[in-house]
Order: sequence, then structure tokens, then C-alpha cells
Amino acid sequence: MNTLDTMLQMARDAMDRAYVPYSKFRVGAVIKAQSGRLYAGCNVENASYPVGSCAEQGAISAMILGGDSVISEMVVMGNGENPTSPCGACRQRIREFAAPDAVVRICDRNGVRTTMTLDELLPVSFGPENLQR
Repeated sequence: MNTLDTMLQMARDAMDRAYVPYSKFRVGAVIKAQSGRLYAGCNVENASYPVGSCAEQGAISAMILGGDSVISEMVVMGNGENPTSPCGACRQRIREFAAPDAVVRICDRNGVRTTMTLDELLPVSFGPENLQR
């Protein structure tokens, strides 16, 4: 199995493990770090809606915990009828750890529907370099 196939299967597995008793909308995300290691996350809802977490957020946390800090590629997979794109907050979270040319694959359960760079997903973005003095 090649890396993309592995990432898609990991995203599918993460999506299937999502805790979504309210919306029933499952999302799984997988990061390929610059080191080549893979990290997965799923969305986790909470009865107090604002405190839930997104799959991308979980994958980023796993990456940091695993000792990596640079995203080279990411897969985001949802169980809806349309491809699931990262929300605005997650786009900014991804931006914190990825270069503008990092690859983001937007998927449904059956596979990749759209591939774009982070710069295409979040043009004219604000990142850590904007805070340099």
C-alpha cells in the first residue's frame, strides 16, 4: 500500500471512530509530517457545542505529541455526500504548521475529490512570520 492509500485508510478509520452523538457528521484527518510519520485525528463533539474539537485539530495535536511540527501533506475526509473541507479555524491551525505549498486532499469516504495547496485553500493568509519583529 502506498502512502496516500495508507493515509486514506487511516482517515477512514479515524472518521469511523469519531464521537458525534449530536450532528452524526463524522470527520477524519491524517497528517504526513515532514519526517514522513503519519498522525490521525477525528472530530469529538460535546453537549456544549463550542467545546468540541475538529479532526484536523486532533491530528495536529497528535503530530506535536509525536515530536513533529511540520505538515507536508494532509487528508481530510468526511462522511457527507460532498467532500469535507477544513473549517476556517482549522485552515488557520494547518497554516501554523504547514508551508503554503503543503498539499491538502479533500475527500469523501470513497477517496480524494480535490487536491490543492494550503495557499489555494487559505490565500493571503496570516502566519507566524507575520509576528516576527
